[in-house]
Amino acid sequence: MTDLIVSARPLGFPWATRDPFLFCVHHLDHYPEGNEKLGPNASLAGRRIGMDFEGKDGWRMYHGDVIPGFPRHPHRGFETVTIARRGYIDHSDSLGATARFGHGDLQWMTAGEGVVHSEMFPLLDRDEPNTVELFQIWLNLPSHSKLTDPFFTMFWKPQIPRRTFDDGGPAEVVLYTGHLEGFGDPPPPPPGSWASVPDTDVCIASVTLGPGARWTVPAGREGLHRTLYFFRGRAVVIGDARAEDHAAIDVRPELPAVLHNPSDDEVEILMLQGKPIAEPVAHHGPFVMNSRAELQQAFLDYQETGFGGWPWDSDGPAHARDAGRFAVHADGREERPPEEEAAE
Repeated sequence: MTDLIVSARPLGFPWATRDPFLFCVHHLDHYPEGNEKLGPNASLAGRRIGMDFEGKDGWRMYHGDVIPGFPRHPHRGFETVTIARRGYIDHSDSLGATARFGHGDLQWMTAGEGVVHSEMFPLLDRDEPNTVELFQIWLNLPSHSKLTDPFFTMFWKPQIPRRTFDDGGPAEVVLYTGHLEGFGDPPPPPPGSWASVPDTDVCIASVTLGPGARWTVPAGREGLHRTLYFFRGRAVVIGDARAEDHAAIDVRPELPAVLHNPSDDEVEILMLQGKPIAEPVAHHGPFVMNSRAELQQAFLDYQETGFGGWPWDSDGPAHARDAGRFAVHADGREERPPEEEAAE
């Protein structure tokens, strides 16, 4: 290893993460045309409906039985950050909030003391394939915030800073949260988030390098965890080390990291960075606490309260085909992406 690179691990499913992150998964499904129920216009024969993760024909139903996705399920003690790169996600939750987002939008949900939600992938196009691509990242909460009030917020694509560079070739950097030199600030994370604490330096960014392109990740503070996920492309050079296998590459945050694409196709990297919470982690299924006793209490609380119940007729509700991108928050506030508001 070089002075810059601390360690490297092959990408699995899900991707390995370091404190303060708990989980990261990259979903890429090449769904066919949609049917009248917003599901795939294709036979579901041979699939393990309710547990379809095999990627048959290039796509998965996950836990959905009509529409792909993840019908209602509970969370407590952490946050989900969902970046919808392609396709759409329909959100509904036990607080009464709903949303449809996609094509570059981000949803940030603090589960806190407990929330139930669903994430369905409606296949809106009946004439063309419906590719869905997303990252879901789990960010831990410190012990004093484990039972904070649930909250969700939307970062619409026009609000998310992105810059293009040209050093040997074209490069695009998208800053989903945190700070990078030369970038504007993304929308603020939820108030109870570890990322809302100034010195935690939580940063999530993606880097796309065209053939021959270079871009340098600026140096940060010592003591952070910074991981570069090389997940697409034939090869990337990080500092003076070349990687030809997709990998999670941990680098020293206090050193600038020069990224170079030596190949003739695009390279993509996701960066996760943050100050470790450095507390015990007790994790079982949808709950992340600090001790086994707290996990047991989480299951008891969910059995007794349902974390507010489920106000929807379906376990996996989807919105109308022509609903557009929108969010309705638990307090009734409605919003749409800035470009859609301007078009109205």
